[in-house]
Amino acid sequence: MQEVKLDFDKLFMEAVDDGLSVLPVSGREMLFFHLERSSSIRKHDIPKKPESFIVALEQIFGAGAWVLEKLILKNLYFKLGLEFRERKDFTFKDYLNDLTAALSDEHTKKTGSYRR
Repeated sequence: MQEVKLDFDKLFMEAVDDGLSVLPVSGREMLFFHLERSSSIRKHDIPKKPESFIVALEQIFGAGAWVLEKLILKNLYFKLGLEFRERKDFTFKDYLNDLTAALSDEHTKKTGSYRR
């Protein structure tokens, strides 16, 4: 199961990079600088602290953060071979929980095992 987690973290970080690619390079550098300075989140820690990452995005971009969040989510779903469907009242965390459950179900189907 550790391998699945490492793969997910890698794909999550790739999705973050892809989603943030709409920003100019200097904007991304400022974002990561701000994350580390104000939230103590290094770039490689983002998959371990997604909620803190989103809070920081919302502090920086306000309501416009949802555009970046949605780009990240769309990229992540695509990388995982899943279809992203926008749902009313779903937050970034809700989507991640949904993904985690879907991946856990898929892992159970493939291995015949389950997590407790």
